[in-house]
Amino acid sequence: MKKIVLVAFFSVFTSLLYAQTINQNAGWLFLMNTTKFNDKWGMHFDLQVRSQDNWDGVRHLLVRPGVTYYINKSSNATVGYLYTPTFLPNDILTGAAPMKNTLTEHRIWQQYIYNHQPWKGATLSHRLRLEQRFIERQTNDLFSQRFRYFFRLLQPLQKQEGAFTKGMFAALQNELFFNVQNKEQLNGSLFDQNRVYVAAGYRFSKSFDIEAGYLNQTIKGANNNSVNNVAQLALYTRF
Repeated sequence: MKKIVLVAFFSVFTSLLYAQTINQNAGWLFLMNTTKFNDKWGMHFDLQVRSQDNWDGVRHLLVRPGVTYYINKSSNATVGYLYTPTFLPNDILTGAAPMKNTLTEHRIWQQYIYNHQPWKGATLSHRLRLEQRFIERQTNDLFSQRFRYFFRLLQPLQKQEGAFTKGMFAALQNELFFNVQNKEQLNGSLFDQNRVYVAAGYRFSKSFDIEAGYLNQTIKGANNNSVNNVAQLALYTRF
């Protein structure tokens, strides 16, 4: 696994080394809920609002419901749907031909999550996700598939007796994205993007967390690469 991760990170850096990079600043609001109906079945739902560069209006809205099957105490699998419109700024819509000011993407997605404790008190989550993407473009709509690997480490900042149900915590996470179908019509590369994130938060109860942090998003484009510096506020609920 360590070798795979090292190769993945090496591919990220080499794919970005020789292209022009555009730097942007944004704010993201992330709302995440998991609800268990019984020992085996539950619901996933997350909602995200992402700003334009320099917080100049809304650029992306993501609505992602799903149905979860709990395999055991450490792992679960989810299948779901995502709806995400992209709102284009006015300065890129001018031109000889009329352009759409909103482009919508629909996704079907499947994921597997495994949780464990690397040491006492901490929780490490691994998530594997496959997406089938139906992408609206100005011309020639596209179907593509993408694979994502995500890990998140959550560390309470004070000694805990038993399960972590209240108090301050720190979080560190990273996610790699890979184009696995029709990459030639996207950016011509297996590597799509990487997101690294560090945050501090507070757990009010076993059902509610709030956290704020910094996320660095590196995207490989067809012509130019982008680095987004993101301030994120996240709310997590569990029922």
